[in-house]
Amino acid sequence: MKTFHELYLEILKQEAKEGRHLLEDYNPYHMDCLLHPEKYAPVIHTEKCEECAYEKACLNSCVFDAIRMEADGSIQIDPEKCAGCGVCVDVCKLERLAENKDVLPVLRAIREGGRDVYALVAPAFTGQFGEKATPGRLRTAFKALGFKGMVEVAVFADILTLKEALEFDRHVLTKSDFQLTSCCCPVWIAMIRGIYKDLVPHVPGAVSPMIAAGRVVKKIHPEAVTVFIGPCLAKKKEAKEPDIAGAVDYVLTFQEVRDIFEAAEISPEELTEEASEHSSRAGRIYARTGGVSEAVSKTLEQLHPGREIHVAAEQADGVQNLKALIERIKKGEADANFFEGMACPGGCVGGPKAIIEKEKGRECVNAYGDAAVYQTPLENPYVMELLARLDFGSVEEFLEKSDILTRDLS
Repeated sequence: MKTFHELYLEILKQEAKEGRHLLEDYNPYHMDCLLHPEKYAPVIHTEKCEECAYEKACLNSCVFDAIRMEADGSIQIDPEKCAGCGVCVDVCKLERLAENKDVLPVLRAIREGGRDVYALVAPAFTGQFGEKATPGRLRTAFKALGFKGMVEVAVFADILTLKEALEFDRHVLTKSDFQLTSCCCPVWIAMIRGIYKDLVPHVPGAVSPMIAAGRVVKKIHPEAVTVFIGPCLAKKKEAKEPDIAGAVDYVLTFQEVRDIFEAAEISPEELTEEASEHSSRAGRIYARTGGVSEAVSKTLEQLHPGREIHVAAEQADGVQNLKALIERIKKGEADANFFEGMACPGGCVGGPKAIIEKEKGRECVNAYGDAAVYQTPLENPYVMELLARLDFGSVEEFLEKSDILTRDLS
């Protein structure tokens, strides 16, 4: 019988070329996962584990208690509890856990037509599809697949940077006040909401750049289908959270997109350039540890010169380090008033479904940031133009009325 991965690749090759499935010898559960990924958690169990020589490492690795083992050796993953951090996949030496995949529904949405499908590409994309796969060539590649267009989510990271800086300036007023940056990592937010609820008041209710991108695209193009593309499994869960569901229809990882390019025989590095970059350095560096802190600090300095912001000296990345940081904050041992958390080592560039090593990813992100014409969202005319299209008359009005960019974390 075909493994889950073998079935996935076989269907993908057919779907990319002709859309017919003439398959035999497959597990019905595997097929259902591929055809209806919305029913399952970001991580799925592909094979039974009657005997595990690794002391149930997957269960022990899950800080959200989302995994349980049944008497028959099968693993059950709770879609409500699983945040999609991917740690369990990494520790499973038997390779019986895998990421959920949205590939088939996305390809069908493109093929069916009638609605424009937009690729919302995470700031970590640079370098992932080859050194010569520039943003302009990648945009051409997505259009070759049938997408209407490609949107850089870094532009919306710019907008959320502005919101974070404004929130800090307004609410962190005494030595005991502090802000937990809220707009980037869904695992970080899931930990605070689910495990450390008493810290929620220190988290501004901002949506992530992914959700902001999806909401804005759908406001401008109400019938659009939005597909987020990044290195993160947790985004698959975030897109379905009740208070923000509907902004993003599907989530693909970089590895899933690479599989699609290969099946469709598309090489982004060999395509023509269609340049259209609108993000500043601030939005582009969100993809690596410390990027959000740097972006917010520089934007705050422009908003309010001399305003003191004390960023934590060591921004936490990795799930266990996040827990340690939160414990230090709760004990009053963290000497800062602005804290950034990233669930993946190195930040998004170290995401479980990145294609290149996190060190190389960080280099690519920094280089793309250095190449930006504008340093912060306040300098970026495209941000101001976009805010105007969303009917914000000023920066102050943006903070007061930015419902499209907020959520209730309580």
